[in-house]
Amino acid sequence: MQQDLSDYRKSYQKSALLEGTISDNPMELFQKWFYEVQASEGLDEPNAMTVATIGLDGYPKSRVVLLKKYTYEGFIFYTNYRSEKGKAIAKNPMVGLSFYWANLERQVIIKGSAEKIAENLSDGYFEMRPRGSQLGAIVSDQSEVVVSREILEERLKVLEEKMEGKSLERPEHWGGYIVKPVSIEFWQGRPNRLHDRIRYVLQDDYDWKMERLQP
Repeated sequence: MQQDLSDYRKSYQKSALLEGTISDNPMELFQKWFYEVQASEGLDEPNAMTVATIGLDGYPKSRVVLLKKYTYEGFIFYTNYRSEKGKAIAKNPMVGLSFYWANLERQVIIKGSAEKIAENLSDGYFEMRPRGSQLGAIVSDQSEVVVSREILEERLKVLEEKMEGKSLERPEHWGGYIVKPVSIEFWQGRPNRLHDRIRYVLQDDYDWKMERLQP
């Protein structure tokens, strides 16, 4: 089986990324871009981001999760701490994040260190989740092998009946991570493949160094 994709072509020309028009702080530029993608059309989940980790088997692995909050300090998402990604982060907290907003011809590529957020913050977010999502977080042993879907559905049914009319508490093995960036690259598609790439690198004094990369 083979398919030649050599003829796929697109000219990127929707915007530009120039040093004189952007903030010295990458989180402020991220906020600006995120606001713009939220206001644009053609993208269902602008907060979808790829998280890349180095697994216990030594292989890198990427998967898409949903960004739930960002601050000057970093990027927050939630998952099962016992999942494949959770185990990978426990061994090696250095991770990569990336956003691809095709409708605006933009990418953001982040390197940073992941750490668990405070338990009370995870509690607060868990309480906000729809009840079905709460039940799913409790029922699923994320990343573990299961013989059939019917087993998961039966577990869910049993838990629903057991907890009917009762509030659900966050399981200890589920919660948030914050990825504190050390490098954030902004990529803007440009004509003739001469794309704009601006990278911010965190310095020892916690200021950011801005530099342009060749495409």
